[in-house]
Amino acid sequence: MSKPRALIVGMGIGGLATAMRLHEIGWEPVLVERAPGRRPAGYFIGLFETGRATAERMGVLNAIGNRTDPAAVTYDIDRAGSRRPSMGYGDLPGEPHLMLRGDVEAALYDRVVDKTEIRYGTSPVAIDEHSDGADVTLRTTLGENTTETTERFELVVGADGLRSTVRRLVFGPDSEYLRPFHHIIGAAPLKEPVPGFRHNDGLVLAESGRSAWVFPFRDHHPTVLFNYRTDDEDGQFRRPPIESLRRAFGPEPAGLVMESLLTQFEEADDYLFDSVHQVEMPTWHTDRVVLLGDSAWCLTLYSGMGVSSGLSGADFLGTTLQRNPDNLPRALREYDQRLRPFIANQQHLGRTEGLTMFVPQSRRDIALRGLIQKLTSNPVGKRAMKTLVAGKFKAKSIDIAAP
Repeated sequence: MSKPRALIVGMGIGGLATAMRLHEIGWEPVLVERAPGRRPAGYFIGLFETGRATAERMGVLNAIGNRTDPAAVTYDIDRAGSRRPSMGYGDLPGEPHLMLRGDVEAALYDRVVDKTEIRYGTSPVAIDEHSDGADVTLRTTLGENTTETTERFELVVGADGLRSTVRRLVFGPDSEYLRPFHHIIGAAPLKEPVPGFRHNDGLVLAESGRSAWVFPFRDHHPTVLFNYRTDDEDGQFRRPPIESLRRAFGPEPAGLVMESLLTQFEEADDYLFDSVHQVEMPTWHTDRVVLLGDSAWCLTLYSGMGVSSGLSGADFLGTTLQRNPDNLPRALREYDQRLRPFIANQQHLGRTEGLTMFVPQSRRDIALRGLIQKLTSNPVGKRAMKTLVAGKFKAKSIDIAAP
């Protein structure tokens, strides 16, 4: 008996994890990626217990590793150079493991590369569903050559990110599902030390409607994350990213630290510059097509749960398919119904506490941050604050994909 075939679109964390799980349960996954090759290591992520429990069950937690530096110190700073010790991201309740997105992708890639057909430079251009499967037209561009083929799959998995091609082809245009935050993010690795600080110092410069974070790692250069609010998202992309960043963080003088961060972003070999959205959909599936990760819900980095939810979604999708080998629609309904309340809660937290933690939205938020900074400037206060806010982070420890 031939194995059921699944087309997985997108070779990020969700796509790789799905390929791994489907192979484990006896499917034949075909993984396609629009880019011509693997992506760079990427920027900072935090892996909470939800994601760690899934990664451990999938056997990749040790390979993913943990770049948290126990000797790191995080400072709240201002442009004038003042600094005060504060809580770092790794100090949050749940003690997230700090790492690069590429750490997770590399661990998953190593598990699937010898077991999964991978096609680069390939994207779907048409998906035709019917009772026996889905006929997918795939366009492959390698150098100057472009070819198209149509193949049949029992299942199509859209794991191709915020602006998902699968979602657009099957469910409709992006405008129907993207909820804008009216914020822009810019992220890049830092190659040089920030003036006046150690390589493993974390930094937070937070002003109303804008912020810059530096995340330190063990055995790796730190990364910077810029955030700012804007009423003109489209306008931010009509000029070079560095120019938009400099305008957003002006007209005040940048200061020594901010100037270093902006210059290093401009000179970075790899960077991210994008608008922030969540995806809101009444359903993540049809009878033959299912979405997961950013394609389906995009929690945003402000939730801190994007990678964890991508891993959990892939893991649980494999579980429901294994439970319902002869009833694909029922498997996809179970997947949707189990994950949806958890995702809705994480989206809410990302829109509220998560956003204001990364980007203070008002003078009140700035004042509250200052109070927290004073309370957490010593080990006793830091422990007390973790206990005080632990309830808000409880959901980040739920093993939502547990069988």
